[in-house]
Amino acid sequence: MPYQLDGNVLSDGPKCLSWMKMSQFCPIMTHSQGGQGAHPSGTPPAEINIDGELIHRLLTEQHPDLADLPLTFEQHGWDNVMFRLGHDMVIRLPRRQASAALIAREQKWLPSLSGHLPLPIPAPHRTGMPNKQYPWQWSILPWFPGIPADQHPPSIDQAPIFAAFLKALHRPAPPEAPVNPFRGIPLAERASALEERLKRVEAKTDLITQAIRQQWYKSIETPIDVDRTWIHGDLHSRNILVHEGKITAVIDWGDISMGDRATDLASIWMLFPDQAARQTVMAELPHILEPTWQRARGWAILFAVLLLDTGMINEPRHADIGRRTLQHLLEDLASPTGSGPI
Repeated sequence: MPYQLDGNVLSDGPKCLSWMKMSQFCPIMTHSQGGQGAHPSGTPPAEINIDGELIHRLLTEQHPDLADLPLTFEQHGWDNVMFRLGHDMVIRLPRRQASAALIAREQKWLPSLSGHLPLPIPAPHRTGMPNKQYPWQWSILPWFPGIPADQHPPSIDQAPIFAAFLKALHRPAPPEAPVNPFRGIPLAERASALEERLKRVEAKTDLITQAIRQQWYKSIETPIDVDRTWIHGDLHSRNILVHEGKITAVIDWGDISMGDRATDLASIWMLFPDQAARQTVMAELPHILEPTWQRARGWAILFAVLLLDTGMINEPRHADIGRRTLQHLLEDLASPTGSGPI
């Protein structure tokens, strides 16, 4: 059945309204990132009640020609609520102030980016503005068939297609492109924040092995040696849709920014359960050199630990993604050839 889902969970704590003013808007960020007295947190609660009645009022006021189309609740994620509109559209509304800026970022950048990519992305059909009833911008997006790849991974023949998508995406971004203090940055800047989560996952699972620890330390010691490019920033398997084994869309672009492409390359361990598929993606990207793959493994470890640590609290699907990602990494690290240079 058609499906579209917002699954953004891969930050150390609640996202800030302004990336450039974290201390002003998110004084709890340091606490949630693993400082003294830090504690794990799961999916945050909504800050506003979004229901069909509210959406109908918004449509009647701003897009009256769509107001009488069938409206069906789909699901909420970390940041947004999704409602199916008619047969070929979906409405995506922020459920927290911290995610409102992410919708605005998608609205600004996805229309110009979509024409350069070999896979569909949700460039907005229309946009909505805040009013007295609802305080943030919102989007009307195309509806894509498929289910999230964590429930049905793509077939192995999708590996070259996904590699082509990564190659097309990782192009130079304009100077005014957004930057992200959590993605596309040197991994060493995330190390202290992740350590407490690593220890929790290590205490509850057998997945934080010596090989994972060694790879993590190697990754954080590997400097960024390439120019910054566009990155998706949140390319885990709940943000990739699959129908009958084929990738149909890449969704949830709220973390789009310019940074180290290794952040996105980590997705191969989250997306493809077959080692041969991961090897194919790497072979299709010969311009990516070993230092970048070393960092990509580190990003895969970081994402896996965040998903597993938060998921064990109140989101089993996130925990499953994290668990499988670490298992895929362990398989490659134990292989004589791995899935590329190690």
